[in-house]
Amino acid sequence: MKMSRMLVSVAALFLLAAISSNHALAAAAPLPKATEEMLKKLKLDPAIMANSDKEQEVPKAWLDGARKEGKVRIYSTFDPGQVEVLAKPFKERYPFIAIEYNRASHEDRAVRTLIAYKNKRILTDVITGLGGSYFMYKEIGALDDLRAIPNLKNNTPGTVDTEGLWVGMHMRYWCMAYNTRSLKKEDMPKRWDDILTHSKFRNGNLAIGNRPQLWALSLWKANGEKWTKDFLTKLFNDVRPQLRREGVNAILELLAAGEFNASIPSAEYRSFKKQEDGAPINYHCPEPVPTTVSEMGILKGAPNINAARLFVNWFLSKEGQLAQYVADYAPPVHKELRRKEFVPFADEILTKKGAFRDPGVEVEIQPKLLAFWDDLWMHGGGKRRQ
Repeated sequence: MKMSRMLVSVAALFLLAAISSNHALAAAAPLPKATEEMLKKLKLDPAIMANSDKEQEVPKAWLDGARKEGKVRIYSTFDPGQVEVLAKPFKERYPFIAIEYNRASHEDRAVRTLIAYKNKRILTDVITGLGGSYFMYKEIGALDDLRAIPNLKNNTPGTVDTEGLWVGMHMRYWCMAYNTRSLKKEDMPKRWDDILTHSKFRNGNLAIGNRPQLWALSLWKANGEKWTKDFLTKLFNDVRPQLRREGVNAILELLAAGEFNASIPSAEYRSFKKQEDGAPINYHCPEPVPTTVSEMGILKGAPNINAARLFVNWFLSKEGQLAQYVADYAPPVHKELRRKEFVPFADEILTKKGAFRDPGVEVEIQPKLLAFWDDLWMHGGGKRRQ
């Protein structure tokens, strides 16, 4: 009898050991090789990716559906080469999903996609960077409800739509870039009002793009309607900036070439990349710092809906957030990766008061801002948006 009990005890110990071993193996499941390479490149401890496999857990129906669909179509702002970098871990995890990617301007990406949708043509499954067009998508019910996607829980408050129509995919800071051959750090304004009195920004030495929703909308929310209208009126009439019709990335190229001393708005990640490439560019944020998230959504009725959900869920995981940062230096929105080492020009951004806006603000404020801005823009000699 004693021997029998002993054998049972020994068997139980072996069973527990086997279970523990299996748990350990599961916990230590290898990361995709592409992810391991990214961690090495950034000199990060792999422990930062703890629970990565758990973040990939999704309903079986999504996996089965995605296998049948076989692809996901994405409209975004990443350069094609950046998408190749970004997508490597995703392709290792989901080799049965082909990515059909299109990089397009806001006009082609957001506006024409919306027009097609109204005509019952769905051009893409996943769309990002809706910017000033979000409220038009909401009005016609063009966006799918994302609230079933597990990794939405990784986002910090304010970076997920309460109705699930969009989710922040990465942080954005829309400040100023300047040419270091023309301006020094001590020349830069501490607050936005200081631009109005600085001689080195006057008479065409400052370039402004026709994208007020990227930065002025945040200032309107933070400082109020009266302050914003007064500031913009003086900016146009007294400072007399160059009114550029190019996109913000093209304006950055012109800044590097010395066409003007500084530009508004400029994104931290693009400025950082230009600086890395050797351009005479630096980045500066007057206070408060216009802060937002780039939004990601899925079109309602998308033909590859399961693959789209898998992609969005992966993108919001630590692995996806790491991959997109390596691809183009965009600061992660994942709450465990909101760290200084993932924010280009962190000292310019994180040490100052922010002015955060989410796409929901567009519905209330943006129409009034654009009406006021467009009048100033056209009277100042600017050309209409294309």
